[in-house]
Amino acid sequence: MRFFIALEIPEENKPQFQAIQNSLHTLIPQARLTTPDKIHLTLAFIGEQSDHLRENLCLLLKEAAKEIGPFEITPAYIDGFPNIHHPKILWVGVKDDIDKLYMIHERIHDGLEYLKLPADERRFIPHITIAKINNPPPFLIDRNLERNLEKIMAANFEPIQIVSIKLFESVPEGGLHKHNTLAEIKLV
Repeated sequence: MRFFIALEIPEENKPQFQAIQNSLHTLIPQARLTTPDKIHLTLAFIGEQSDHLRENLCLLLKEAAKEIGPFEITPAYIDGFPNIHHPKILWVGVKDDIDKLYMIHERIHDGLEYLKLPADERRFIPHITIAKINNPPPFLIDRNLERNLEKIMAANFEPIQIVSIKLFESVPEGGLHKHNTLAEIKLV
C-alpha cells in the first residue's frame, strides 16, 4: 500500500478553495488544479509499504493526537515549490493554530523513525496543494503576477475546523491517484 497521513479539508471549506483555484486559473491557465476530493494538508508521506504496517500506523496516529483537541487553521497566502517565482506546485499556506500542526507533525515524524520508516527531513511547511504546473520551460511568476496572487488571498476566509488526523492510501487509477481513508483518529 502507498500510505500518507493528512488532515482532510471538510466539505464546507472546499468552496473557498475552489474560488481560490478559479481565480488562480484565470491568472495561470496552464495550471492543473487539484481536484476537490484531493484537497488536504499532508503531515507525512510514507510511500509504498506492506499492508501489515497499517495497524502500527494507526497506533502512531493515536499517539500523535494524544491530548490535542480540535483546532482551527485559516488559508492565508499562496506560495510555491520549489519557490513562488519558479513554481512546479502552487499551494495555500495557513495561519492560526499552526503550533498544534507542528506538534502533531513532530510526533508523527518521531513515530516513523521509531518504526524505522523513511521520514522526510525537509523543513515542514504546512500547506494545501491547489495546483501543479508541468509546462516546460520553467514557469515564471513575476512581481505583477505575484501581486495578483496576493489579491486573491486578501479575502476573509472561513477558518477550517480540524477534528481528526487520517491515514490514507493512494491508489493508482487511470494515470492519476485515488485517495482512500484507512483510519481516522479524532482529536479530543
